[in-house]
Amino acid sequence: MTIANRHAEFATREARGVSPTYERLSLAVCQDEELLALLATLPPAKQQPNLLFGVVRFLGGPVDDPAAFHDFTVANWPAVEAEVRTRATQTNEAGRCALLLPVLAALPQPLALLEVGASAGLCLYPDRYSYRYGDYTVGDGVPVLDCALTGTAPPRRLPEVVWRAGLDLNPLDVTEPADVTWLDALIWPEHAHRRVRLREAAAVAAADPPLLVRGDLVDDLPALAARAPAGATLVVFHTSVLYQVPAERRERFTETVRGLAGHWVAVEEPEVLGFDGLPRPPDQMLHNVLALDGVPLAWTRAHGQAMAWFATAGLPAAKALATDVPTAEAPIAGAPTAEAPTANAPTANAPAARARLGGEAGP
Repeated sequence: MTIANRHAEFATREARGVSPTYERLSLAVCQDEELLALLATLPPAKQQPNLLFGVVRFLGGPVDDPAAFHDFTVANWPAVEAEVRTRATQTNEAGRCALLLPVLAALPQPLALLEVGASAGLCLYPDRYSYRYGDYTVGDGVPVLDCALTGTAPPRRLPEVVWRAGLDLNPLDVTEPADVTWLDALIWPEHAHRRVRLREAAAVAAADPPLLVRGDLVDDLPALAARAPAGATLVVFHTSVLYQVPAERRERFTETVRGLAGHWVAVEEPEVLGFDGLPRPPDQMLHNVLALDGVPLAWTRAHGQAMAWFATAGLPAAKALATDVPTAEAPIAGAPTAEAPTANAPTANAPAARARLGGEAGP
């Protein structure tokens, strides 16, 4: 896929209906020969539209006017290039905890959480936030995370977390203003509510910082997992991370995480983990799949706004689950009623749609 096509698809698939600013900007970039030539000097993994836009915003440049964006980027290309080469789309969206909660609350307590691709670790505090699933609320912390949940009952309790750790190639520190500014720059221009949520979640993390380790998700995962306290249920999880990992390393990661004593929770695009035969999502905005121990359970939106449970048999892959596991009270409208399919091993040609287009999903 050419860089121009990448921006065009980002505009139509990711930004349309979600961010008029980024839709307009991407459509302009895909026809801007001067900018396309500059982007061509970057490695393919660094040509993501959302990464470029985030860097320009981080450096104080404009994104609301394509002509001004062009002029700023060209005039400041050495600085833009340096930031693009060293940074990543580490969107640390605390709202994704609303997707994890139904599984985390059902596992044997207490939990030892280990997030792969943790960024600043804001998703390591599912026990500190509060959640609103329609008319039902659980928890009394901030931020309040809204999620439209269908196909299963909302969780009735928060998990008990006794250990929280994260693994990332470039961990961010919420006590460092520059790192928080970078996280803010990755939030799309129109999403003011997410900026408020970021600041609230960052305050929670800063008050009780997690253990964040710089390292690789394959080479360094076993050693960090071994530091989890005895007597706690180890849960290794990740959200919208593996699309950035080459297929061979994804396979190695899957083998590694399956070899650990504990549970594996993933929220990723289905192709990334080789899921086949899934029911059709009831909403086109439900791009990702929640899975436990390699078994897909629900379709989800990218930042935790909605989840449609399709695993009518409950959580079939869970090892030693608690007795109050949430089960699907009724199948999703229009979805098959068969049990959730299991995952095949990731394949070398499994498409990573977010990597092809813009990195993090916008909607």
